[in-house]
Amino acid sequence: MSAKQPTIKEIAKRLNISISTVSRALHDHSSIGLRTKTRVKELAKELKYEPNQAAIFFQQRKTFTIGVILPFLSELFFSSAISGIEDVAVKSQYTVLLGQSRDDANREKHIIETMKKHRVDGIIISISKHTTNYEHFNRLRQSGIPVVFFDCIPNMTDIHYVACNMVSGTVQATSFLLKNGHRVIGLINGPEKLYASKQRQEGYQIAMSKHRLKYDPSLIVNSDLTKEGSRKAVKELLEHKRKVTAIVTFNDYVALDAMQYADAQQVAINKDVCFVSYSNLPMVEYLKYSPMASVEQNPYLQGQKATEMLLELLQKKEEDQTDNSSYKIIIDSHLVEYKQ
Repeated sequence: MSAKQPTIKEIAKRLNISISTVSRALHDHSSIGLRTKTRVKELAKELKYEPNQAAIFFQQRKTFTIGVILPFLSELFFSSAISGIEDVAVKSQYTVLLGQSRDDANREKHIIETMKKHRVDGIIISISKHTTNYEHFNRLRQSGIPVVFFDCIPNMTDIHYVACNMVSGTVQATSFLLKNGHRVIGLINGPEKLYASKQRQEGYQIAMSKHRLKYDPSLIVNSDLTKEGSRKAVKELLEHKRKVTAIVTFNDYVALDAMQYADAQQVAINKDVCFVSYSNLPMVEYLKYSPMASVEQNPYLQGQKATEMLLELLQKKEEDQTDNSSYKIIIDSHLVEYKQ
């Protein structure tokens, strides 16, 4: 049987001082003199005393834990975002509890309920591409747990979020192709109800209008973002009655699936049909085929800003500050051109 862990009560008894004095001394409270602090800390070290975190959390009504829910932890985009989240959280002595929805709306709901039971102080989330009902987010906010959305955000009002300017990014991507002489440009978009899909469509329309070209909705094909869905989308564009010479894809993964299919159909990549994408994944330029350019969405910075925003909300909550305003940060995107 292991030895009994020393307690604050034991330290107080040995030094003949109150338990509250020991607690304040261990936390460097200004009301405790240097000599007492030194005696308490030396004895605590000698006894190998470790604070009871559960008791501390109960007293402070916080667990110093942030819940983070992402579609897929394996994606390079989200692994970069996690790094940004953890770098900020660790500096503020917060622990990060991770969960992946795997783009499953029901799994997303289950993870949220689990994190609530574990009493996380707040949650950062990039929602599933299949999430169209937002009731679980409303319940979460009603429970008093601050929520910050990032990257893939719900089409809701009065929410806190960090996002990349995808309208501007799409204007840049489409304009890049137009300036290179392309006039019939297809767009492989994401699920129709996804907010990010609407932003891409808006940017596409703006770019076409700026170059005084007629907007053709039949050149926009929605995909469920699976390999099969992306291949069906590019097949439809390649068989379009108008000869498509360039395609903007929802992200780099969709671009890779689309290019693989096009290559199998004897289409010369970035010659017969040029591709532009989003995400700027580091691996893309090392592959056999890569898009001509990709929109940088700054995942690390999004993660950083989302965590800073959540910590600020938690601080205001702790100080009982009433603030019903919504925090919003839009990060500029920019197009990165690749050498062909």
